[in-house]
Amino acid sequence: MQLTRFTDIGLRVVMRLAVTDERDSTTTSFTTRQLADELAVPYTHVAKVVGRLSEMGVVHARRGRSGGLGITELGREARIGWLAGTLEGDGEVVDCNGPQPCPLRGACRLRGALATARAAFFASLDDHTVGDLVSSPTAGVLLSLAPPVRTDAAHRHAE
Repeated sequence: MQLTRFTDIGLRVVMRLAVTDERDSTTTSFTTRQLADELAVPYTHVAKVVGRLSEMGVVHARRGRSGGLGITELGREARIGWLAGTLEGDGEVVDCNGPQPCPLRGACRLRGALATARAAFFASLDDHTVGDLVSSPTAGVLLSLAPPVRTDAAHRHAE
C-alpha cells in the first residue's frame, strides 16, 4: 500500500513539531512556511496538512505576531495507524466504480480482501506512537534540518 503525499507530509510535520517540543518546552513555534522549507515540500501542501491536523486536534495553530504551530498532547501520544488512517480518509483501495466501472464488481472478492488488508496495515502501525518515531537517531536528524539554501537565480524563479 502506498500512502498519499498528503499523509506523508502530515506525518513529517507532526514528527518535526514533536521533536522540537520534546527537547524544549519553551520552544519557538514554527510557521507553516518554516516547516515547508525545512521539510522541502510546497508551502501550499503544508498549509492544507496543518489545517487538517489542527481540525484533528494534533497541532495547535495560533495566528498573529506571536503565533505559530505546536504539537498538542494528543499529537505527541497519537498512534501512527490512527494518524495515517485519518489523514488518508475512508476511501477505497481500488475504484471499482470509476469512469470505466470494473466488469467484475458485482461478483469480485478483491475489494473486500483489499479493505481487510488496508485495515490490517493501519492496525500494525498502531504499535507505534509519534514519540516512538522521534526517538534517537531520528530526533537528531529532525533537529538538524534547515531550509535549503537558495541561490539568487533559484529564489527569483520561485517567486
